[in-house]
Amino acid sequence: MIELENIGKTFVSGGKKIQALKNVTASIEVGKLTGLIGPDGAGKTTFLRLICGLLVPSAGRVSVLGLNPATARETREKVGYMPQRFGLYEDLTVLENLHLHADLRGVPRGERKERYGKLLAFTSLEPFTDRLAGRLSGGMKQKLGLACTLLSRPPVLLLDEPGVGVDPVARRELWRITRGLLTPERAVIWSTSYLDEAGICDTVLLLNEGELVYSGSPKDLTERARGHVFLIDGIGEKRRWLIVPFLEMEQTLDAVIQGSRARVVVRDNGEELKAKLLSQRLGLALSASPAKPRFEDVFMSILGGARPPAGVNFFKSKDGTADPMVEARNLTKRFGGFTAVDDISFSIGRGEIFGLLGPNGAGKSTTFKMMCGLLRPTSGDCSIAGAKIAKAAARSRLGYMAQKFSLYEDLSVWQNLDFFSGVYGLTGARKKEAVTRAGEAFGLYPHFSAPARSLPLGFKQRLALACAVMHGPDALFLDEPSSGVDPVTRREFWTYINEAALGGVTVMVTTHFMDEAEYCDRIALIYQGKVAALGAPDDLKASAVDERNPDPTLEDAFIKWIERADAGWAGLPPT
Repeated sequence: MIELENIGKTFVSGGKKIQALKNVTASIEVGKLTGLIGPDGAGKTTFLRLICGLLVPSAGRVSVLGLNPATARETREKVGYMPQRFGLYEDLTVLENLHLHADLRGVPRGERKERYGKLLAFTSLEPFTDRLAGRLSGGMKQKLGLACTLLSRPPVLLLDEPGVGVDPVARRELWRITRGLLTPERAVIWSTSYLDEAGICDTVLLLNEGELVYSGSPKDLTERARGHVFLIDGIGEKRRWLIVPFLEMEQTLDAVIQGSRARVVVRDNGEELKAKLLSQRLGLALSASPAKPRFEDVFMSILGGARPPAGVNFFKSKDGTADPMVEARNLTKRFGGFTAVDDISFSIGRGEIFGLLGPNGAGKSTTFKMMCGLLRPTSGDCSIAGAKIAKAAARSRLGYMAQKFSLYEDLSVWQNLDFFSGVYGLTGARKKEAVTRAGEAFGLYPHFSAPARSLPLGFKQRLALACAVMHGPDALFLDEPSSGVDPVTRREFWTYINEAALGGVTVMVTTHFMDEAEYCDRIALIYQGKVAALGAPDDLKASAVDERNPDPTLEDAFIKWIERADAGWAGLPPT
């Protein structure tokens, strides 16, 4: 259905040529779900835009149903493209957006009622036709975008990272809907940075730095990692200390925390790893057992593996600070007659990484904003080191990193560091020292004079984190810090977070990546404004074990706890 032959695409930016795609040859089969996988800047969006005719290749040939999409107007009716960012009108209702897209796509008026009915039922949006698009949850927005894309019944469907920022429940629903769209007459391409989604696809195209490095079955690619993946048991409370030493081994390709264990991917058969475990002097009985490979394991191998950042010694020890460091006491928030957060309480200890999870619209973000002083609670309170968050003394002890890049893009890297160090109250020699240390520790020195907008996404994340921690906060609040970031960048970012926790900084983080949630010491699952479950990742997974699923993932546990809450389950959550 789709063919790309020796495709090259070059952009010119600031007088420099950037080669987004290099000699890519691929074909997309009808009746199959094709996953387009790759790190940030790999060329995924360029690939999709060439197929739908929004871009013209610099070299090579693109064919969609035997036509050139850049010149043949007929392809515009045959290709449905859902962009990465929400592209609908937020001040129009669900139904008004459907009307607009029906007009744009030339859907006959006599057929609209039937098509609307089927799409609304298919996406479960029937009860919300009069709701403004801007007031939909993240998952509902993606469903509406998909419905508008499907109005013309295109045989080619291109979805550019539809799962970004969407909770696991909504992502599974999107997958169910997309799978239902597959017919012998339709081809679907799903671009994603969630590598667990790659395994659900029929075939995958793996891009890296503009080159196609793999095309074929995800299962075949995953099998390449068999015998090279190990789980380290007995690591317990030392797991954060050992991740960097694992990464520094010559044969190690990847090392991450997985609940109370560590997951290590190696080039060899594990000989060096097992020898190091035997020679360690931590007083621990460590063991390495083979683990079933995941797509992400081989993905990291192809990209050359993870390595610890050069400067992970930025965070100074905070011994002697109060414990618990962060507390929420009977937090409640009402908006008119709607209760978004209902009597939530929990505490977080010194040096603990605490995950705040929940479906879109569950009250997670509202809880997070109250915890860091961005939103005033209707009742209840929260504190840092015993000081209520409403007090300036408490706010000066926290660092905050927003979900979206919220620094000044027109300022240089140095100017952003200088400005935010002043905002957090640093002056004189302390300010100068903090900016210098941040530049060294986060590898920002070579970019000091560059405007923030010109930074690659990974360096933007480094800069945002550096601005949040320069003043040495006791607590660090991170709101989906790795949303839309590729796995290599996420590994690096979490190395910094681990170092902060080892230095005694208390971290509260929100995320939709379930593998990231495994890095946390404890997790609170927020649903319908309440704490539906609270416990360590391993405890939550153990609570979801049943005959059908004896070894559940954290995502399985997430779904199961939501189902229990919907069913009015009366059992107590893990402690």
